[in-house]
Amino acid sequence: MKPILFTNITLFDGSGKAPYPGEVRVRGNSIDAIAERGQQLDRADASVIDGKGMTLMPGMVEAHTHLTWPSSVERVINTMKLPVEEHLLVTAQNARVTLDHGFTSAYSAGSLGQRFEVALRDMINAGHIPGPRLRASSLERGLRESSQTKGFDKVLGVPKSHDADQNRNIDELRAYIREMAALTLDSIKFVLNDAFAPPGSQGLIHSDEEVQAIGEAARKENIWLACHAQTAEAIKQGVRAGFRAIFHCTHADEEALDMMEAKKNELFTTPAAGLLYARAHEAGLAPGDFLHDNAAADLEIFQTLVPQMKKRGIRVLPGGDYGFPYNPVGRNARDLAIFVDLFGYSPTEALIAATKLGGEMMDMPVGCIKPGYLADLLLVDGDPTVDVTILQDKARIPAVMKDGRFHRAPPQ
Repeated sequence: MKPILFTNITLFDGSGKAPYPGEVRVRGNSIDAIAERGQQLDRADASVIDGKGMTLMPGMVEAHTHLTWPSSVERVINTMKLPVEEHLLVTAQNARVTLDHGFTSAYSAGSLGQRFEVALRDMINAGHIPGPRLRASSLERGLRESSQTKGFDKVLGVPKSHDADQNRNIDELRAYIREMAALTLDSIKFVLNDAFAPPGSQGLIHSDEEVQAIGEAARKENIWLACHAQTAEAIKQGVRAGFRAIFHCTHADEEALDMMEAKKNELFTTPAAGLLYARAHEAGLAPGDFLHDNAAADLEIFQTLVPQMKKRGIRVLPGGDYGFPYNPVGRNARDLAIFVDLFGYSPTEALIAATKLGGEMMDMPVGCIKPGYLADLLLVDGDPTVDVTILQDKARIPAVMKDGRFHRAPPQ
């Protein structure tokens, strides 16, 4: 395979450095060399891509992914309960849509099928179907128990078999961890508090002893843990037990923030801003509707909380629970604009969260453009360090490269 050389580009490398004119050479599946400011790379035997002044940047990372949530910008589906055959096909479609829109990696926050994402990940890795690099997750254990009192099953359309076994015996929880590890999952997702617990309540699903046992078993099996944790006590449970991804964190108190800061090099969080924004402004829900009011209140909290987390060095990443009919897969880049408009990030800071920090969450050499990193690259018509909203328009991303191969090649 001939090397590919990008020239006549403005390079945003993901490090936070201001964009600069340069060249990038890809050899095989990785970045081979970079030239800056007028320097030229060896063109021998290379296929030269004239970037025409566009921005070359790392592929983005979707850090709160639900590829099995059925709706995408190509096909809105008003339920999450599908025949398994159709569900798998829709999941594969969503993987391709995610890649189409510039997200070359995805960290799952839960699946609707126990082996759906394992099969999807392995098919993508083998090159049989298009999709992002995927950290595959289990079902969201505890989802039904956390939400049944609020009628959330009706909102989700979650099948009754989704999380039927809620046995919380510690031996059974350890056995569950072993079972999930045997499936070669990357991460196991637990819901640690009632998904709609009122502010000020603990809403806990598991005891501290149970969560500690989960953490110990996961470390023994060398598998990551993720959790839905909104209340302060649920967040603290997750931090103490060594959960790597602590999603939402809506009602974190000072103690919870202190604990997260102390573990800031070991954990990640996403506020799922896209879903909240959709429910508050785009889902056709009126004030007085529980989902509307809950989302609007959470967004207001995050306008204060996310900047506090960022200041403490806690890694907060875009990733917005995409896949609902009113929040379809393919709109994922909207999270970057929400980080800028509501959470006080600069465009560059939002891009770093979606690239460099995303690569750290994936624990893969992605998210930056530097020699030795995997060649997951986007060619962008415009400067996203000035306006991140251009990343919401697929037409403004004329080239998507993953693993050194073009998923979408630039027009010649």
